[in-house]
Amino acid sequence: MKNAISRTLLLACMLLLIPMSFALTLQEAKSEGLVGEQRNGYVGLVAESAPAEVMALTRDVNNQRRELYQQIASQNGISVEQVAALAFEKAVEATPAGQYLQDASGSWTKK
Repeated sequence: MKNAISRTLLLACMLLLIPMSFALTLQEAKSEGLVGEQRNGYVGLVAESAPAEVMALTRDVNNQRRELYQQIASQNGISVEQVAALAFEKAVEATPAGQYLQDASGSWTKK
């Protein structure tokens, strides 16, 4: 009986220690080599076999970027593509060594 209670308490403690919102951030995904900056100003999957969580993160980040690019484009009288191209240039500058960027041929390269 005492052993069963101990196991149950141990299991409960382990479950409490697992963060419920263990969400991967964009920077973590980049650092782990799962995503990188694409030439079109959006993030892309470096590894096609990325977990669903990473795919969802990529989709969310790109949706947010698309909205922001549209706002900036309309405020400045330029195209969304121009804004995205400028964003890629800024991303290249901000990307630390070891993270992935898309080259002109569309391949992933480490900075």
